[in-house]
Amino acid sequence: MPRNQFQRMIFALITVIITVHAYVFYSLYVVNGSYFMGLRGAASVLEGINIQGGVYMLGRFMPIWAVIVIEFCFAYTLEMVMGSPASFRLVTKIFDIKETHPVIFETAIICATVGLMCPAMSFIAAWLYYPYYAGFNILTLLANWLKLVCFNFPFAFFTQLFFIQPFVRTVFKILFRKDIASRNQKW
Repeated sequence: MPRNQFQRMIFALITVIITVHAYVFYSLYVVNGSYFMGLRGAASVLEGINIQGGVYMLGRFMPIWAVIVIEFCFAYTLEMVMGSPASFRLVTKIFDIKETHPVIFETAIICATVGLMCPAMSFIAAWLYYPYYAGFNILTLLANWLKLVCFNFPFAFFTQLFFIQPFVRTVFKILFRKDIASRNQKW
């Protein structure tokens, strides 16, 4: 969909903004919500996080906005450096872009991106959320990484395939409608 570096950066920016917020919500409310609500009888997840003093990350408690900013920086960098380029190369090795229906090609790119980004971001998260107060153990890190991949992969696959990427592609088409229209006229 994006045709140049600027468009690729905008596409990745929109994707990562939505995705990071979705994952922070998923992680805090769905995966760990009962833990936070169990803290001194909190009535809501947000109250439980506030009682705890924030979200445990990098060996300390941080506010949710800091968690979002840190995860955004890692996700955007990883998406630009590895996610988009590697998934496109992987898919073009399997499918010919000129002979494959665009829906099939875009779906393959989404699946490849999830297959690359989910384990990579889960590995980063395993480091960010590691319980450093208990000392460091490589086996604990690897177990946490595997657990995060198991939690995150189904969520990543279905949200990216059915919600986030269709929305991002719609927004992208609106933002770059003149460029897309001029490109379509050339064909």
